[in-house]
Amino acid sequence: MVDLSKLTLPAIFADTLSKFEERPAMATVGEPSISYNQLRQRIKAITAFLENAGIVPGDKVAILSTSMPNWGAVYYAITFMGAVVVPVLPDFHASEISNILEHSESKAIFVSAGLMSKLTDENALKPFLKIRIEDFSIAGDESSLLFDAGAQPQREYAVNPDDLAAIIYTSGTTGKSKGVMLTHRNISFNAEMCGRVQEVNEKDRFLSILPLSHTYENTIGLILPMSKGACIYYLGKAPTPTVLLPALQQVKPTVMLTVPLIIEKIFRTQIKPKFTKNILLRILIHTLFIRRKLNVIAGRKLMATFGGELKFFGIGGAKLNKTVEKFLIEAKFPYAIGYGLTETSPLLAGSNPQNSRLQSTGPAIEEIELIIHDPDPRTHEGEIWARGPSVMKGYYKEPELTAQIITPDGWLKTGDLGIFDKDGYLYIRGRLKNMIVRSDGENIYPEEIESVINNFRHVTESLVVERKGKLVALVNFNLDEITRHHHHNLNLLRRKERGDYIKKEIDRLSSELLVYISHRLNKFSQVQEVILQTEPFEKTATQKIKRYLYI
Repeated sequence: MVDLSKLTLPAIFADTLSKFEERPAMATVGEPSISYNQLRQRIKAITAFLENAGIVPGDKVAILSTSMPNWGAVYYAITFMGAVVVPVLPDFHASEISNILEHSESKAIFVSAGLMSKLTDENALKPFLKIRIEDFSIAGDESSLLFDAGAQPQREYAVNPDDLAAIIYTSGTTGKSKGVMLTHRNISFNAEMCGRVQEVNEKDRFLSILPLSHTYENTIGLILPMSKGACIYYLGKAPTPTVLLPALQQVKPTVMLTVPLIIEKIFRTQIKPKFTKNILLRILIHTLFIRRKLNVIAGRKLMATFGGELKFFGIGGAKLNKTVEKFLIEAKFPYAIGYGLTETSPLLAGSNPQNSRLQSTGPAIEEIELIIHDPDPRTHEGEIWARGPSVMKGYYKEPELTAQIITPDGWLKTGDLGIFDKDGYLYIRGRLKNMIVRSDGENIYPEEIESVINNFRHVTESLVVERKGKLVALVNFNLDEITRHHHHNLNLLRRKERGDYIKKEIDRLSSELLVYISHRLNKFSQVQEVILQTEPFEKTATQKIKRYLYI
């Protein structure tokens, strides 16, 4: 059992300092790292700066920034002094950011240079302090407030486990953002339990590629490694291949956290094409023994691409494509899948690479209860309910919404449908709100149909919805891929004819896709129409499609 009374962010950091103060704590790739001792002083200096700005315990302070060492230092300074941090996702629109700042009553905001323009909305110009996170200078009006790197706080702060640490506004798939209130106990407990799913130590190197303002990266990619004396490396730029590939070779990470879209894209653009480039390989790949041999070879190359020392490649935020997961298993790639929500700090269930099972998120983490509420008598599927120390305090200023999602005896209704196997491993079927119920009572899970569609050639992504009683698939085809595939024929055509050729090819692919689906899904899940989605779907921070925009 964990001593819940000691679960605060400053207490965990103090314990790390007592063991690893001279170890490297954080770095931007290509730049010198700072030690835990140097990080401690930076936190103290930021705390003193906030004191001079008039921030007191309980005040809300926002962060709108790309991931960097100063992001973590600011996060710790705010929470260590008993104030409440409000991390804002960088991909939020200016109007959303304005609403968050107003709703949270933030007194100040730390902003990275590239995101400062998002504060130009008139609603964001209400009097509050805007601080450049790179150097802690004041943006906007002239101010006498200066940052002193050697400053010490004027007072000591006592933080309790049940004190509010963060309000995280979700970027949901169903619309309006809600402020999730997480306590020091919520976050600290979850980080501790994540460390029991996968051991982390002071020799580990984390390479961070997801936004720190999302709970997934925040708890597991910041608080967990900081609690174990590990070092976190930040890219300093968007994780494009030209930035990421050299960083992987330089850092040689042992731990990375990703979303399915990243590894699925690598599979579809780099691995799958090599297995289908000629007719002989296309035939051989269907032979189980040969496919496994080829996947092992591909797995070694993939490991080398990631630096060669990876021991944990965490995938969360959405469901991983089954075909891609089969490849990872046969390639012996050290992946693991977890399941959780912002409202649960986030992890509820997870496994490590040694215990992963195809399409499962793993069992419940220690001291978290998971049940299937009101399971279907026939399929045993039902809504997943969770209870335990990492369940949020509630939605900020939304007592009615909180009462709808958390029962009087502490069960949180996740809104996800799932089932357990005999060993307690959880399998997610889809979102309760997304489930389509046919007139004959048959349940249809759009996510499962989309998983099949996304394996079809030249498909980038898809979304299945019900329109006028019919299942319709909105499909985004990779036009660049189609053009490359037909480059010989296109070169023979005049420019104005090329567009017609591509349109006919997409029409043909759409017809073939309907046949492809019909051979792989039951009669209840058959799609009646394919509609071309010309633009990429709008997505959340964890790359889930915002379904409510397309229904």
